[in-house]
This record gives sequence, C-alpha cells and structure tokens, in this order.
Amino acid sequence: MARPRLQTLTEQMYYTLLCLRSECCGMDIMERVRRMTNDRVVMGPATTYNLLEQFLAEGIIQETRVAGRRRSYILTGKGIETLDGEYQRLLVLVEDYRRF
Repeated sequence: MARPRLQTLTEQMYYTLLCLRSECCGMDIMERVRRMTNDRVVMGPATTYNLLEQFLAEGIIQETRVAGRRRSYILTGKGIETLDGEYQRLLVLVEDYRRF
C-alpha cells in the first residue's frame, strides 16, 4: 500500500518548512538551510522551487508577498501541523534508538 503524500518528509522538505515558520522567499530558504545545517544540506533552486510549488498546491504554505520575481511564503495552519507531525515522528525514532 502506498504511503500517503507528504506523510514523511525528506530533509529538504523538513528544513524548508522549518524556515517558513517566518516569512521568507526561496533564496532566503536556500541560505538559511545551508547555515542551519552547517553546509550538510545544500538546496539548489530547482529543489527549492519545486518544493514550494508542491507545498502551495497542498495548502501547507501560502504566498504572502510578490515583489517582481521574488515571492515570499509562510506556513499555514496545515503547514504547522505537518512540521510538528514530522518533528514528533523524528522524536519517536530517536527514542526507539535509545531504547534498543
């Protein structure tokens, strides 16, 4: 049986949503992810903008501002739930590791 869409997030998805807890644009996301992960996760424009399109289509983020080609986004209520759900899932994985 196929896993429901966006039930489990990739690292790039997780960090993108984490960045979008506050309003920012795609270029800001790429820089923030790189900095917060000490260059462990580096996102290019194709990945970043594809994720933003997917998240918009799913109602996980909303566009907040357009200035020329620069578009800014922020999490919706569904986005906050998605990010929190992934965080809780990761905590369970860590706890399983510690237990076994």
